[in-house]
Amino acid sequence: MHPLVAQLRFARSEFVRGLQGLTDEDARKRIEPMNAISWNIGHLASQEQFLWVYQAQDKVLYPDLHKQVGTGSVASTPSLDEMWAVWRNVTAVADAYLDTVTTEMLLEYFTFNGKQMEENIGTLMLRNIYHYWHHNGENAGIRQALGHTGLPQFVGNMSDALYRSE
Repeated sequence: MHPLVAQLRFARSEFVRGLQGLTDEDARKRIEPMNAISWNIGHLASQEQFLWVYQAQDKVLYPDLHKQVGTGSVASTPSLDEMWAVWRNVTAVADAYLDTVTTEMLLEYFTFNGKQMEENIGTLMLRNIYHYWHHNGENAGIRQALGHTGLPQFVGNMSDALYRSE
């Protein structure tokens, strides 16, 4: 597994860890101007669908996902179970591509609307990783504001994502 893929999977696992015990009711609460946590789950699924499912594999699992929870979409409070199901399905299909990633591939570019994207695949992967960490922090803040206690502290066990050179 490429080291960046290991880091993406670790960021995902921390995303899941940070939301353990969350109820549908609390996942749908919106503390403006932030989005609801359930929206954040779908939002990250939308990014992964665009990058690792559509761009990389020419597949679209959820055609309306970007309209529902993509950047610039209207704020909404979707079902927690629905968004987790979408996220799990998208990330499972994304993993079929991510399992093949090599250093050489990360230097290549996807095309979108007939034009080469500005960022290469490696930069897009970093963007996806950082996007997870952004929402990890946001979700922790939302949960704290909702009065949740016993939340994960700092970064979890990285034994499956140890640093290694390419």
